[in-house]
Amino acid sequence: MHQLRTGPRQSFRRSTAAVVGALLATSALAACGPSITSGDPKPSGGSTPGDTTAAADPNVLQAPSEASPSGEITIWDRSGDLFKVFDAVIKDFNAKYPDIKVNHEAVDIDAKLQNTLITGTDVPDGVFLDDAKVAGYSQYLWNLNDVLKPYSGDIAQQKLDVNSLDGGIYGVPFDLDPGLLYYNATALEKAGIDATKIETYDDLLEAAKQYKAKVPDSAPIHLEQSAFLGQLQLEMYASQLGTSIADEKGQLRLDSPEYKQILTWLDTVQKEKLGTRAEYLSPSDIKPLDSAREVFYPWAIWFDFAPQQLLPKTKGDWRAMPLPAWTPGGARSGAMGGSSFALPKDGKNSQLAWLFYEFLMFDPQGYQSVWGPNEVYPDGLNTSIPSYEPAADPAKPLFGPVEALGGQDLWATAVDAGAQIPGGAPIPAWWAGAVDYLGNNIQLMLDGKMTPDQVIEQSTKDIQKNLVDRQ
Repeated sequence: MHQLRTGPRQSFRRSTAAVVGALLATSALAACGPSITSGDPKPSGGSTPGDTTAAADPNVLQAPSEASPSGEITIWDRSGDLFKVFDAVIKDFNAKYPDIKVNHEAVDIDAKLQNTLITGTDVPDGVFLDDAKVAGYSQYLWNLNDVLKPYSGDIAQQKLDVNSLDGGIYGVPFDLDPGLLYYNATALEKAGIDATKIETYDDLLEAAKQYKAKVPDSAPIHLEQSAFLGQLQLEMYASQLGTSIADEKGQLRLDSPEYKQILTWLDTVQKEKLGTRAEYLSPSDIKPLDSAREVFYPWAIWFDFAPQQLLPKTKGDWRAMPLPAWTPGGARSGAMGGSSFALPKDGKNSQLAWLFYEFLMFDPQGYQSVWGPNEVYPDGLNTSIPSYEPAADPAKPLFGPVEALGGQDLWATAVDAGAQIPGGAPIPAWWAGAVDYLGNNIQLMLDGKMTPDQVIEQSTKDIQKNLVDRQ
């Protein structure tokens, strides 16, 4: 969603400007597409023929009823490492479904999908989407309730929730991006601080104070300087507390004790000079990270790219643990980012595209090929974990220990954190537009120009007036 680097997990990190424009525009899309009336499909390790005597809801996708389905599908993914991973799985898919031809295309989805859906021309059968866009595009997508039914009890609740709207599920959940606390274990140990004893955000503040007392020129905790990513990180914190900027009906709930608690904590980090203000993995971020002046990084799992590729001096010094809890005994993780697969109604063979995604996400051979060792990732894809719980088995790691984290078993840590993420709500179509208000106001607060109460009051007023009321 935001262009932060080239390399693994490019799906969520794209140009902010492109995301804002596309996400706001999608809220006006109208429904269209063919209807399908096969009835009551049954899972076939996937899909097996169903009873075709009863008509199904024309907006709800049904699995193919043929014993040996055949046809041609077009799948859109973004270029990059994940494209290569998904592409390599096609041969395994064709071993199971030899009569389905997969046309796998690398596409600038942010630039192309909206107009494609509006015109109904050359619409793909399946497309990779940021979770933040699913609700905005839902009127053009198949409701996947029926095909997901055999698996939904084993999918992380947060992923089902963000893909749901008005009783329908509009995305096949892909990854789970649990929040973790990354910390420089070597630097902290040298300062006499045991990071593993951090259990709450108050504990994190205390550890930061202790480190600053030992290293006076440090600013131990990362404070995000990008308005977009700052808002995204805020939502990770809110996810821990079981809330988000909007409820399941798209109504604002920013004015709450949970958001006040989070913003007050961030304001305290800033006021007590315990934070490094920098944009995620920019040069002004990398320098203090690699000089052990910034030693705590509460972020999504995908921060592990930094010690693997960008921090030569401190590579091997970093570790990951679950996020601190906001209250003792509270959830130790929240969701930050994520993507899913959507099936447009105007796709010619969306039923067959479902079989591809079913194989990719729910078949052991499929998900082992995605997250396990492969030509793209020799040790496995370690910047996310599967959202399908049988695939996220702590006893059966799909990727190996991470050398840049001192050989830590990141799989076990991330799976444990992922299991603690509370359920969520659909991401509203106006979410990216809220960055102009909430995201910017967070930055003003960190500049010392607004209080947490003012951030909540002003952001709520502006988002309601300029975004919610204009839907």
